[in-house]
Parts: sequence; structure tokens; C-alpha cells
Amino acid sequence: MGAPVAVVSEPLIRVRELSKTFGSNRALDRVSLDIFPAEVVALLGANGAGKSTLVKILAGSQTHDGGEIRIDGQHRHFSSPLSARRFGIVAVHQQINEGIAPGLSVAENLLLDELCRPDADFWLNRKRLLERAASIAAGLGLVLPLEQPIEHLGQAERQLVVLARAFALQPRLLILDEPTAALSDAEAQRLFGLIDTLRSRGVAILYISHRLSDLQRVADRAVVLRDGQLAGEFSARQLPEALEAMLGQALEAHVYTPRAAGREVLKLRDVKILPRTQAFDLSLHENEVVVLTGLLGAGKSEIAEVLFGLCKPVSGSLQLDGIDWQPGSPRQAIQNGVFFAAEDRASQSLVADFSLRRTLTLPFLERFTRGGFIRNRAEAAAVEAQVAALGIKTAGIDVPMSALSGGNQQKVVLGRWLLGEGRVLILDEPFQGVDVRARREIGQLLRDSAAGRATLVICSDVDEALEIADRILLVRDHAVVAEYPRAGLDRATLVAALAGSDPQNSIVHAAPRSRASA
Repeated sequence: MGAPVAVVSEPLIRVRELSKTFGSNRALDRVSLDIFPAEVVALLGANGAGKSTLVKILAGSQTHDGGEIRIDGQHRHFSSPLSARRFGIVAVHQQINEGIAPGLSVAENLLLDELCRPDADFWLNRKRLLERAASIAAGLGLVLPLEQPIEHLGQAERQLVVLARAFALQPRLLILDEPTAALSDAEAQRLFGLIDTLRSRGVAILYISHRLSDLQRVADRAVVLRDGQLAGEFSARQLPEALEAMLGQALEAHVYTPRAAGREVLKLRDVKILPRTQAFDLSLHENEVVVLTGLLGAGKSEIAEVLFGLCKPVSGSLQLDGIDWQPGSPRQAIQNGVFFAAEDRASQSLVADFSLRRTLTLPFLERFTRGGFIRNRAEAAAVEAQVAALGIKTAGIDVPMSALSGGNQQKVVLGRWLLGEGRVLILDEPFQGVDVRARREIGQLLRDSAAGRATLVICSDVDEALEIADRILLVRDHAVVAEYPRAGLDRATLVAALAGSDPQNSIVHAAPRSRASA
């Protein structure tokens, strides 16, 4: 953490008895808290605890039913995010796609807040626009393709764009909801440095994360929500106690249990993703969970897209169950038992206004169809079983997906593919927005259900990778450049490899060493 500034006796934000109800669901129940200048307050809570609702009220995206918000001692009520920003409150929400404008360039998205002001200079020429956008990007140390459409960027790059824009607004209260969810450890460390700088300038920060390592690095204290109510306040030294208050019980220490890999399911030989990149090999086996990790822009998602038929490799060969194979489309991949849950859940895994039930069964409706009609009872039974197995918090299986928290939406996407009897399951950042207990449950479910299939997980977070993997593959410049068996692997070694230095010289190039890929 950065050096503390002078203690301020009066809070910047004072929330008293704040309440919010959606139908029969009381999302917030008389929540009270203070946020002081120059401090980072961690907001903890399991999925559905009320965190997102509180954040949206503070940021002006939603109105509250009861209670009050005071800023500098004055009662305030926000009708929109713009009205909240007038008082210095800026939020970066978990759903990053809600913070970008498709169809506009990266530069225009960086300047979006400025361009939308009533006094905006609409005669800003292209050179000045790019110069100003580059200046905002430099605030996060970013080098971005400013003239490209924003939709050409990956999820992590979009997240950095939204963060850079928020920092440029010079907020008094900055709300960060899972800001490192799509970032690797290196990008996260850069963000933490900027948070230190903001705190030293007197900016208050409300930080929401399910990553304990994040909170240990930045938080001055923690506030815990459970079932819409305040469950306690804790100092930075009491984060384990805060976690227990969040879950309602102590979280048992995770113990890695190795398992023997089965027969080879998927084999890549001399595959090149881009013309300029090196060729690499990759093998996936039954019964094992393999993690792809690497820095932002390393090419992890692009490898997954090749396997799912979204794009073709420049060269090399693929085999599925010993047979030459190259999917021409996602439909073909699914027909062959290769399933993929993309990182960008909102645009690539969800259909607007679809129910939980139909979202979960969409790829496999034929299984529940007879004579052209859906067998609703069979479908409902299968969905309810998945909801129970994954611990999805919902009022029912026919509620719209928009009614679920981000973490519960993620569980539904995972549950969809677990319904299928696939040969290869590929998950791109499946733990984004998922609380620590749910992460543990999902990770264990992945491992317990791995028999008879190969599982490939793209994961930027080191701790998440170590928790679920049997093997960890390091991706750099769109190629697998190293492999680590999980047994005996420590965090420091993996972090060093990600950073491009390996003091133990244990990286294996080209030829894999584990039994699973021999």
C-alpha cells in the first residue's frame, strides 16, 4: 500500500440506512457506511449479496427506495451517472461492455466523457483527438491502436480503456468493480500503482474484488455485505475474518490433489496462429484440467478460437481423438463435442431477454425435443439439477438472465456446457465476477467432472490457475512457450515466468515434459 496521507475526520461519502427492493427481493436492507478521502475501502460479498446494487446507487445508475447519501455533509440524490459525476463520483462497472460505445474508435471511447459534455469541442480535429486520447492512455501506461474500432480489442484491453477514461475524470470517489478480472498479474500491478497515486492525492476508492491478493495489496479496510445487509467492518489485517463474515463460515484451505491423465483427446502439432509467430505443440488429455496463462495480448483467446472454429491457423495440424480435424465453424465444433465459453459473456454467451432455462439449454435443445415440441418437464429437471449443482442464486429457472448477478450469469454459462457430453471443454476466464466460495465450487466441479473429456481453461490470475490446474501452459506472442506440471509448482515461479524471468530456469520449451503430454 502507498504511504498514508493526513487523516481526515469527516467522511467524503456518508450512506445511512440505504435500501433497495426489486419486486419481492430486498437487494439492500438499511445499509450504512462511511468512506473517507485518501482511503481504499474493500466492498466484499458473495454473489447476490447486494454489492452491484449499492455501487449502481452510488454511481447514479439506480435510485434507492429508502435512506440517504451525503457528500461533504450535504444530502444528495442522483438521477443519472452524469449527476453523480458532477459531485466527483465515477464508477467502472463489472460489465465492461456497458462502458464502451461500439462503432466508435478506441480514441473516441477514451474521450467519450469529454465528447458528451454540453460544452464539448465538436470541431476537434483528428490530430488533436488522437493526441488527447494518447495522453489519457498514457495515464495507465497504455499503447493502444487508437484509430481501430473499440470492438477489435479484447475484453482485457476494453477494461483498460474504461479504467483510463475513469482516471482521466479526476474523481473524488472512484468505484472499481472487479477491475482486475480480465487482467494478468503484470497489468494488475500497474493498476495498483495508479491506485496508490490516487490515494496519495486524497481520492477515495471503493474497491470490489473476489481476489484476496488484490485486497491485501490495496485495501485499508473492508466492508462486508451478506444478503443485502451490512455484516461487518474490518481492518486490513482482518481480511481473513472479513472473508469468513462474507461467507458465513470459514473457508477451508485448498489442497491440490493430483490425478492421472487419460488418453489423448486433442493434439496440435506445429501450429502457427499468425504468420509472424512461432509454431507450437499442444496436447490435451482426458481427466485433466489444463490452464493457459499469459500476459495481456499474449494470444490465449486466439488459440481457443482456433479450436472452436472461429478462425483457422496459418499452418500446422489438429487431431481430435486421433483423427485429423479442423472445425470450419462453431457449429461444427459443437457437433464434434468441442465446447467453448468465451470471455465476453454479455455479447458472446448470452441472448438478450432469454430466461435462465433457455440460456442453459440452448445448444442442446434437440435433447429435450420430441416431435418438434420441447419436453418442458425434462428440460426443467435438467436445468434445476444444474442450478443446484452450481449453487446458482435465482428466484426461479424462468427469470431473465438480466435478473441474475454477474457471478450467477457466469455459472449459468458454465452449466450450459456441462450439460453436453463434450470431448473438449474450453473456458475463457470462467471465474470473472465469481466470489471465492463459488470459484472453489466451480473449480472442484470442473475437476470432478473431467473424466472422459479434456478441459482447457484460460486464466490470467495466478492463484486461480494454481487452484484448478493439473498442468499450466505459458503463452507468449500467440504460442505456447513453456509448460509446468502443477505438482510442486509455487506461485513465485509462475509469476516470474509471466514476467519474462525465471530464476529457477525451469521453463520447458517446445517439448512438453509431463506425463499428460508426453
